[in-house]
Amino acid sequence: MIPMKDLTSHFLLRKDIHFLNFGSFGATPGPVFEKYREWQLLLEAEPVQFIAFDGHQYLANSRAALAEYINCPDPDDLVYVTNPSYAINTIASSLPLQPGDEVLSTNIEYGACDRAWDFHCNRKQATYRRQKITLPLVSKEQFLKDLFAGVNERTKVLFISHITSTTGVILPVKEACEEAKARGLVTIVDGAHVPGHIPFDLSSIRADFYTGACHKWMMAPKGCSFLYAEKAYQQMLDPLVVSWGYRAAKPSHSQFLDYHQMTGTRDFSAFLTVPACIEFMAAHDWRKVARDCHDMVIGHAGRFFALLETEPVSPLDDQWIGQMISIPIKSPEPEMLQRRLFTQFRIEVPLMRQEDDVYIRYSINAFNDEKDLDALHAALAEIKSEGTLIR
Repeated sequence: MIPMKDLTSHFLLRKDIHFLNFGSFGATPGPVFEKYREWQLLLEAEPVQFIAFDGHQYLANSRAALAEYINCPDPDDLVYVTNPSYAINTIASSLPLQPGDEVLSTNIEYGACDRAWDFHCNRKQATYRRQKITLPLVSKEQFLKDLFAGVNERTKVLFISHITSTTGVILPVKEACEEAKARGLVTIVDGAHVPGHIPFDLSSIRADFYTGACHKWMMAPKGCSFLYAEKAYQQMLDPLVVSWGYRAAKPSHSQFLDYHQMTGTRDFSAFLTVPACIEFMAAHDWRKVARDCHDMVIGHAGRFFALLETEPVSPLDDQWIGQMISIPIKSPEPEMLQRRLFTQFRIEVPLMRQEDDVYIRYSINAFNDEKDLDALHAALAEIKSEGTLIR
């Protein structure tokens, strides 16, 4: 077994950067990137055979590997998409919402998905309700109480993140889906940050729709995500891009796959690297890597809360926190602070707004060590002493 610190050599990241932003776009290790190039070279060697003929089986093989990894009993209930935003738009555009219907969500969701729901609900004269969640989170029960206080006779859908982007917390989606189903709601989960990050069993959540990114914590090349749809809802989903899969001349056994897999010419090589990602993680005991990273995240959190004079937004344990954590920070210009951290201190770390709050979120993965967090702490201390960008 290779110690975690020695896995750094597998990653292609710049050596002069303290990379603490794995959560945004991930990073692909060299062995997976080489497999990606092999698929691209195979595509270029015979593009017609690759795209029009052999590609269907290549995709089926990759979906089968993904299905086994996330415990999806039928690989045909999965289709690859470029990103979770694409998946959410596919679902939102297809849902038969009527004027006055409501989609229930929280006020700590990913901004791109908020915008997608606003757009599609406005077109259908429906309402996207961002239910206020009490922070700090103290228990699953309190979270569920806050969430379902937003239900009324017009509520038709629950949309919720499995791990939030800005606040970085793991939400109790299994319990939320159970309660929503008991109330007759359609359940949609944005699990962008989940696969490869925390233990994940898709079948146990029982969501009607689930989307996750493979290009984040699974470390696939960029633009590799999936959409899961329960069989009962697959016929409802219209293609976001209408192409040869719609009313296909030679339909496959699955309209779901035809509509959402056959969307025109594209390089889907990234989708085909998922088996290589799974093999890489297995070869390096990724459960231990994830645990070590989690321990580093939690072990250093206290000194950042002390420095920034703020409090955690959830308990600091593995029920709520994985390999990343968001620290509330008092900054009047977080975008300027983020650029200064990068340009002056060579620290790649996101600062994000959520309504009136600002968070700095650091992520830890196999290539990180304590020196990265030391550098971030020192930089924040120096900037805070100036009394302008941090107060």
